[in-house]
Amino acid sequence: MIRVFFWQDADGKLVGLSVKGHADFAPKGEDIICAGVSALAQTAGLSLEQQLSETPEVVIEEGSLECFLPATISPAGRGKAQVILKTIAIGLEAIADVHQGYVKVEYKTRPRQ
Repeated sequence: MIRVFFWQDADGKLVGLSVKGHADFAPKGEDIICAGVSALAQTAGLSLEQQLSETPEVVIEEGSLECFLPATISPAGRGKAQVILKTIAIGLEAIADVHQGYVKVEYKTRPRQ
């Protein structure tokens, strides 16, 4: 199962996401669920890198992606980041809704760094 965590600050603003695991819907290279989730997660990281003045922390490894906003993000950057992360969340929640048992999306409060 793919587990997606959207991390929020104490005010409920999104500050990042973590994606871990495999859907195991089909063999590697043919798994449309993994491909869809992976495409959206990587789009989040790339969009944040390109649209923000501040550099987000993005780590991509086999079977996982983590992306977090910098602690010193400007108010303008935070606004842009919310649009990007909320858009990605809509897509990932839609995949999880259609493919229950393969993808789970959760929201958690991230402890202060």
